[in-house]
Amino acid sequence: MTAQETNRGQALVIILLVLAVASTIVLSLISRTTTDIAITTKEKEASRAFSAAEAGVEEALVGGPSSGTLPSGETYQVQVGAVAEGATDFPIPQKLLAGETLPVWFVSHADNGTLTCSGKPCFAGSTIKLCWGDEGTDPNSSTAPALEVVVLYAATPGDYRTIQVARTPYDPNSARRSSNNFSAPDPGSCTISGVNYAFGKTVNFSDLGIPSSVYNTANGLQTARLRLFYNTDSSHSVGVNVGNPLPAQGTRIESTGLAEESTRKIEVFELYPDLPPIFDFAVFGGSGDLTK
Repeated sequence: MTAQETNRGQALVIILLVLAVASTIVLSLISRTTTDIAITTKEKEASRAFSAAEAGVEEALVGGPSSGTLPSGETYQVQVGAVAEGATDFPIPQKLLAGETLPVWFVSHADNGTLTCSGKPCFAGSTIKLCWGDEGTDPNSSTAPALEVVVLYAATPGDYRTIQVARTPYDPNSARRSSNNFSAPDPGSCTISGVNYAFGKTVNFSDLGIPSSVYNTANGLQTARLRLFYNTDSSHSVGVNVGNPLPAQGTRIESTGLAEESTRKIEVFELYPDLPPIFDFAVFGGSGDLTK
């Protein structure tokens, strides 16, 4: 074999190697481009599906249809249910910062928002178990949450002219209790429906001065307003157990959006609104005068 033929053979090998490398790079670029296009397409579909799910929630909030199709082709399906209706446990799905309140309703809400026991369940029972504080919270911390429960009740069940207020606060921090005069919670932690809380207290309504003729009668107890104190650094969970079935505490909306092959789901809790803070400190008597 001549030198010229050897050089030609080497050149052929080099050319083949260059073509192989170039082919690998081109195929890699094509694969990456195809993948990027697929990912971008999926992201756009997912975004459209999420927007459709949001549209379903908005329709449910205004009493719209339970299913529909958006102008751009996405579809949604909505399921609306009651929160905690018929339950004895209520792990409240919203955390509280210091000063914030949430109600636990003992009477039902009519479709127009008014309170009623006519054809709807209302709670009657003698105790309420309060659980609060995220698991692991140090009770001696300066920001460990204390809890106040304010119970509004009708001295004559069903007669809102006889509304009265009972309240009691609990603080796990023993050093603070010496100055704020709050009561101590029960020893140990607290559990509601598998959710663990740092602190707990079982309250007898009779200890709050509420007559048994009130708490054992439907439409006697109206609501318990729960307020946290001291936890200015972070929000904490709250839950209750009442032993007997509760009326609905709000509405749960589950909306599913579909765009092409992408599905997204949104779950929204809309709890019934709280009363104005003035009800903590004053009530209206039958004559219309404001009484502290």
